[in-house]
Amino acid sequence: MSLLECVRVSFRSIRANGLRSILTMLGIIIGVAAVIAMVAIGEGTSASVASQINGLGSNLLIVSPGQATQGRVSLGAGSLNTLTLADAEAIAQNESVSGVAPSVNGRAQLVWGSNNYSTQLEGTTEAFPQVRNVSVEQGRFFTNFEVKQKFNVAVIGTEVVENLFENQNPLGQIIQINQIPFEVIGVLKSQGSSGMTNNDDRVIIPVTTALSRLTGGQHVGTIYVSASSADEMNQAMLDVQRTLRSQHSLRGSEADDFRITSQSDILSTAQEISGSMTALLSGIAAISLIVGGIGVMNIMLVSVTERTREIGIRKAIGAKRKDILRQFLIEAVTLSLIGGLIGILLGVGAALSVSKLGGMAAVVTWTPIGYAFLTSTLVGVIFGVYPAQKAARLKPIDALRYE
Repeated sequence: MSLLECVRVSFRSIRANGLRSILTMLGIIIGVAAVIAMVAIGEGTSASVASQINGLGSNLLIVSPGQATQGRVSLGAGSLNTLTLADAEAIAQNESVSGVAPSVNGRAQLVWGSNNYSTQLEGTTEAFPQVRNVSVEQGRFFTNFEVKQKFNVAVIGTEVVENLFENQNPLGQIIQINQIPFEVIGVLKSQGSSGMTNNDDRVIIPVTTALSRLTGGQHVGTIYVSASSADEMNQAMLDVQRTLRSQHSLRGSEADDFRITSQSDILSTAQEISGSMTALLSGIAAISLIVGGIGVMNIMLVSVTERTREIGIRKAIGAKRKDILRQFLIEAVTLSLIGGLIGILLGVGAALSVSKLGGMAAVVTWTPIGYAFLTSTLVGVIFGVYPAQKAARLKPIDALRYE
């Protein structure tokens, strides 16, 4: 029997037992679809995270407070508040640094007319747009003079405009920030959300104003540093470390009371977490392929039993052992391939649906589709070998006597 004839007989056998064939393929369909959807969502999430991290700024270093200890017990990162505006000014003197933006954060209650709105407050300097890759859509950002003179000026996000001003023109309006009047001089261009943070839901004021009139402290929470270029990142990190140790009068044996994190460190950690989660979910989904393979083997064994007399007749009229082996192996592979193709279509459809309707990023590539197709073929071969061998080993006389 030719290969084409074997395929034709396989399709005829599958059609003859349509419902049973569909149930047999179900495990493979679910497994392939789940793997493709999980990989697509995982890759989309990784790309989205990378884009958001790269959007934090250009060649960014993030300097944050270190951790205090009490009775040999660490109180956690950020518990040792030692960063000041003087530290930021000293860091800016390094040639490897192109910009420095100290930042202090908190919550603020905004009032305009009869409208009241709570949002995120950030105090910083005029270097913030360049360091953090932020642009102003309307109006302007505050100047170095306004920072030094502690002006009551504010730049707000687009969500604040929608909720507080109800999409009216906010420029030049006087708002109350924690009961202190501020003039709105600019509106930030929308940046969307990054993780749990909504970048459009915030109000930015001069850091000196925030420290003297709102937060009442002397220390800043974070210092954002932009290296002169990507090649200068390592040098900038060393210069920042050296400068801060000098500023804080730390001796050679004393540990840093601050922490420096680079953009690449954040990106690498985020991608590792995302990759691990994708691998875990894909592994769980792949179990369905094994279950589907067992289902193929089970049905093929039933098929061998049902067609014992047919096998005997074929052998009696000259069919060789390899013909019977090939016939049943092709049937098993055909079932797996059809299930795999349906699973691929469902997986791609599910990924695109989640991306469009669920708001989650999904990137469908050919690599997981190719692996899914190959895997479904291997499942058919691996789990179809035993039933095919069982059929091929039947003796013609015994097969013809079977009832």
